[in-house]
Amino acid sequence: MKKAGIIGGSGFIGSYNTKKFLSEGYQVRVSTTDLANRSKYAHLFELPNAENLEVMQLDVADEKQLERFLSGCAMVVHGGTPFQLEVADVQKELLDPTIKGTENFLKTVLNTQGIEKVVFIASVGAMNTNFPLLPAGKVAGEVISEADPFYMSEESHPYAQAKFIANKAVVNFVAQHKELPFEIVSVSPTGVMGMALSKREDSTSMGIQYLFKNKIAPNPFIQSFYDNNILWAVVDVADVAEAVFKAATNPGLHGKNYLLSSESYKVSDITLMLNKENPEGEPVVVYSNELAKKELGITFIPAKETLASYQA
Repeated sequence: MKKAGIIGGSGFIGSYNTKKFLSEGYQVRVSTTDLANRSKYAHLFELPNAENLEVMQLDVADEKQLERFLSGCAMVVHGGTPFQLEVADVQKELLDPTIKGTENFLKTVLNTQGIEKVVFIASVGAMNTNFPLLPAGKVAGEVISEADPFYMSEESHPYAQAKFIANKAVVNFVAQHKELPFEIVSVSPTGVMGMALSKREDSTSMGIQYLFKNKIAPNPFIQSFYDNNILWAVVDVADVAEAVFKAATNPGLHGKNYLLSSESYKVSDITLMLNKENPEGEPVVVYSNELAKKELGITFIPAKETLASYQA
């Protein structure tokens, strides 16, 4: 029975990753930043095959803890960077954990024996920090794919900038290490939605769905979504977990980064569907999912079905 280490395996996406690997017969080691706070991860022990689950405390900035976490893992999923839109200290709470955490992880994993595959859960922000707006050079009606130049603006949200820089560190690492004993693959989800596996109240993804459902704008950034009725690209959290698993277990994907997206709807239609009403407009494709469908074998859940699952 192979062991999969999942950094951030009790969060919104991470819980689905944990569930998927357990269901496929893997031993799963999940990280937590505070082992004493069981409320963060207790829901994982209610999953099928939870007898094969281990939870270990981890600070990704602590090399010794990271070495212990990685020991014995055949594959590692790194999804532990914080998804936060409101932070008091951008450098401490967002940039350092995302960028320095990724760099430290890469350095440590290079010196760990037995690892076969590393999967990074990046973000659409790693390809376009302007999300949900279009990157410079694109106009309405054009489709964005992995083949397009990645775009970063210093005026974008710090979360997107952090994911962009962290992904660049991964790309540079792959370019600098031609003969790695393991593969590195990344996935870049768009707006991840669906129903959480836990009752945790700190999920940004669940929070965004709540805001959209009730048309709440806690800041000018979100208010601009409603004012401009922007197109929001949706991907189901279960599809993200499926893509992560395929990326971890399918060979020959080294260096790839896959966009994960289903359909895009205007925010006004997102609001309607979250309230169990039919959308007024039709879905469009803003972010291509063709590469993920072809090489990972993902059949993406329609956005309408994803949004219908939300309960709050």
